[in-house]
Amino acid sequence: MGDFILLSIDFLSGLFIFTLGLGGLLVIYMYIVDIRQHKHAIRHNYPVIGRFRYLFEKQGEFFRQYFFAMDREEMPFNRAERSWVYKAAKNVDRTLAFGSTRSLDPTGTIMFMNCAFPTLEEDAVKPAAVTIGESCRIPYTTRSIFNISGMSYGAISKPAVRALSNGARLAGCWMNTGEGGLSPYHLEGKADIVFQIGTAKYGVRDENGNLSAEKLQEIASHPEVKMFEIKISQGAKPGKGGMLPGRKVTAEIAQIRGIPEGQDSISPNGHNDIRSVGELLDRINQIREITGKPVGFKAVFGSLKWFNDLLDEIERRGAKSAPDFITIDSADGGTGAAPQPLLDYVGLPLKESLPLVVSLLEQRQLKGRVKIIASGKLITPSKVAWAIALGADFVVSARGHMFALGCIQALQCNKDTCPTGITTHNKRLQQGLNVEDKTQRVANYNKYIHYGIGLIAHSCGASNVRKLNKSHIRIVTENGLSVALEKLYENHR
Repeated sequence: MGDFILLSIDFLSGLFIFTLGLGGLLVIYMYIVDIRQHKHAIRHNYPVIGRFRYLFEKQGEFFRQYFFAMDREEMPFNRAERSWVYKAAKNVDRTLAFGSTRSLDPTGTIMFMNCAFPTLEEDAVKPAAVTIGESCRIPYTTRSIFNISGMSYGAISKPAVRALSNGARLAGCWMNTGEGGLSPYHLEGKADIVFQIGTAKYGVRDENGNLSAEKLQEIASHPEVKMFEIKISQGAKPGKGGMLPGRKVTAEIAQIRGIPEGQDSISPNGHNDIRSVGELLDRINQIREITGKPVGFKAVFGSLKWFNDLLDEIERRGAKSAPDFITIDSADGGTGAAPQPLLDYVGLPLKESLPLVVSLLEQRQLKGRVKIIASGKLITPSKVAWAIALGADFVVSARGHMFALGCIQALQCNKDTCPTGITTHNKRLQQGLNVEDKTQRVANYNKYIHYGIGLIAHSCGASNVRKLNKSHIRIVTENGLSVALEKLYENHR
């Protein structure tokens, strides 16, 4: 026994010395490499030690998220928002104790005005159904207020699309395909689908990249496809087309999109056949005539001159020429790859563009004819209710549903290294995304969004969320006092 112990000690001592020697050789190797290279000044001037700077910079995101950031500090979504979504998706207790951590002092803070005599019905009273495209051969009617925004198969993984499709069916909401075309996984759940037509026209393009009437009819023949959305621009990158890195363009995705496998999928900056408001209306009416279904467009609003020109052209042609819906995307939207200058500086945020567009449609008496869909960081009941009060008919969210799928905001969406399997095509990483479990979480999240907006509406004395309007909201101004939303937006009328 003693000999065995001595042998073990000798072995461990030898292993320690060997490891120490190997570590020393590694340090010497890194020193030589660092001192001889001139690409990184820090590593050259401070060999070996300088490498820790890059390590700390990389790990900084992790430590800020889990250890140092307060509940309401993080961007683009803070811990309090993510926590609510996780709890809703898992169907666990969403109540809190000891008061809110949300400060009511900052300028722009939104507050709903409760009434002394709230309504007595159940909190989750379903709002009336709304019909989009009443003049179409096949209009679309739905009760769902909160729906799944565009995330293409390619930007997100196969199991993620499957879970969203099946979850949307359980929730009774619609799912937008994103610009990547219609895959079998979108159709799997038999949910309502909005087919998005991006600038590259993936899924409905001919061999020359032009819009194909035959392929449009083929897509429209699926009963699940309820509407068509022309994407003019999106929040992450207004003025820039979709960007899918080549490492995410698998053989199947390449086949669906009609592009080469393994090559970057970069959509054009704009539609080559839509270069004016007249051509936009022409294309909307062409697609509506071919498919028989409602057609609208999605855009980030900045300059409003083109939109006023569009409304002028609609008045000349008649109300029937108008789009059936407009999806207003906020400048702070976006889930995938995008250039930082566009992410940070281009386009209007939803809090400004939504009331502007609604007001212009009301002035032209088109608000009832053209339905408004709001998009952009609306992932909690309060923000959804706010958008409806400002005039939106529906709200869509991509990132909220990503959180429901288990997204941890690792900010790896554009790198094919998503640790939760949502935005990667790495088979090993996808194994962690259980479709059956995430299907139910998507449905739960949608259910509790609708329940939450019902709570807010009833507290304000409205029978359901569609009864909310600007009179139910006040906003904190620069002097620290709140002002009625109606008064704040008077200059938009």
